[in-house]
Amino acid sequence: MRRTRRTKNRVQPLNLQSGTPIYPQDLSSSSQKMAALPFRERRQRRTGGRGRFLQRLILIGLVLTGIVAYWPEMKSDENTENQLDIVLEEINRDIDRRWPPLIMEGGDPYVRALMRTISASESNSSKPYHVLYGGRHITDLSHHPDRCVTIVVGPNKGRCTTAAGRYQLLTETWERIAYRYHPEEPDQSWFRQSYNFDAQYQDIVVYRWLIDVEFWEMDIAQTLRDGQLSEVLRSLSDTWTSLGYGIEDNVMTPYLPKIYEEILQRELDAVNAPPESNPYSSSSSKLD
Repeated sequence: MRRTRRTKNRVQPLNLQSGTPIYPQDLSSSSQKMAALPFRERRQRRTGGRGRFLQRLILIGLVLTGIVAYWPEMKSDENTENQLDIVLEEINRDIDRRWPPLIMEGGDPYVRALMRTISASESNSSKPYHVLYGGRHITDLSHHPDRCVTIVVGPNKGRCTTAAGRYQLLTETWERIAYRYHPEEPDQSWFRQSYNFDAQYQDIVVYRWLIDVEFWEMDIAQTLRDGQLSEVLRSLSDTWTSLGYGIEDNVMTPYLPKIYEEILQRELDAVNAPPESNPYSSSSSKLD
């Protein structure tokens, strides 16, 4: 015998074999099971809905937490960029006064721009050839001044340094590179030999040093032409520690890439300028 039971939407058979007795409790149990099925489905849907809602809340919370955490940093980056633009605008107005052209004539414009950028970071003076560490100036450039000035800030605070001149060269550094690159013989004395530290010789010695591919294990001029200023500054940072990859950044360090770009443009423009109108040339010294 086959009976059917009407549900909410359709009539479903009970699938009973012929001759199977039917008891009232069986019908009651079947009815309860069928009635319970929609309830479980509704409960599962509610539970799933709550889970998705909680997931959305957690996601929104994470997003808000990230915004709160990084908002000050984002604002700081924006302020730093604005400050950079302001400083560079001021620099561009009098860049040749702040960091004068080299006394040395000739040479690769990319290396010349690098030398002026180094001096912007290291000496940062309108009279860079005469400056000592700390800002004092000297007049006698017949030899390296070799004055040990106490360091007042930074990781070497309390020690003293003999850094001097446009490129803030230590006495021992100057004597070592002058021995290889100075165009003149040193003055001899009972105790030591000293190389002329005049402005053009500071330029010539440092220029010849920077183009020594064997010493630096890189072609600095070509690397600069390839637009890899950061690689050059990184390689030089052991010698000039304020170039952004050393141990003693200063107030000029963040601006060096932009300063380099501005100076390089001036150096490139000067290459084709007539001598009488070229502010980057001098009759006092030429690079041999």
